[in-house]
Amino acid sequence: MARCILSRFVLAPAAAVAALIGFAAAPAQAAIWSSSDQWGNYTTSDGYTLYNNIWGSGAGSQTIWVNSSSNWGVWADHPNTGGIKSYPNAKKVVGKSITSMASLKSSYNVTVPSSGAYNTSYDIWDTDYDYEVMLWVNYNGAVGALGTSQGTVTLGGRTWNVYKGDNGANQVFSFLRTSDSTSGTVDVLPILKWIKDTKGWWGNETIGDVQFGYEITSSSGGLDFRTNSFSVSSS
Repeated sequence: MARCILSRFVLAPAAAVAALIGFAAAPAQAAIWSSSDQWGNYTTSDGYTLYNNIWGSGAGSQTIWVNSSSNWGVWADHPNTGGIKSYPNAKKVVGKSITSMASLKSSYNVTVPSSGAYNTSYDIWDTDYDYEVMLWVNYNGAVGALGTSQGTVTLGGRTWNVYKGDNGANQVFSFLRTSDSTSGTVDVLPILKWIKDTKGWWGNETIGDVQFGYEITSSSGGLDFRTNSFSVSSS
């Protein structure tokens, strides 16, 4: 489950040194913003918010860099231990109920490492944060979804393995693509309607945050995660 909580954090000297090393992995062009702060965040002119979001225990160092809402990335050096360390992400607020929308789609193109333990995922919330919908488009290493298997379903032209769980704070519905993808378009609305109309797991919720990023468990030695393009559209 990805977390996104705003706070303030000052890096210890050792972590700061590691973060500086991370900058070397960023693009050759100067980023318009970068941060190694635990809760570092930046809002772009087109209404997306980028978060460094190091929320898990036992985390190492991590630096996020941003050229635009659709071009950003992370260098992360988290130890080879269990448990999610971070969920660096870009967020767009939708603010529309499920039944009022005719469309909710998102496109992505990423470059991810071949080692480490992580998933590249959407994290979609209702405005009350009672429900969380995770859409994993690719994943690697020792990672798994919360809850119990609900079978396989094809929605929006993609086939997903579905899991349903509860983390004690909110219900979590996870959809894991049956084949990894590093680029494409996700038709989100049919998934939300399937949860509501076919399964009855929630009502006509108002969708708030649509986040996209990397849920990182381990990236020992330092790994790059790059978002080459990303957008969210609704009507």
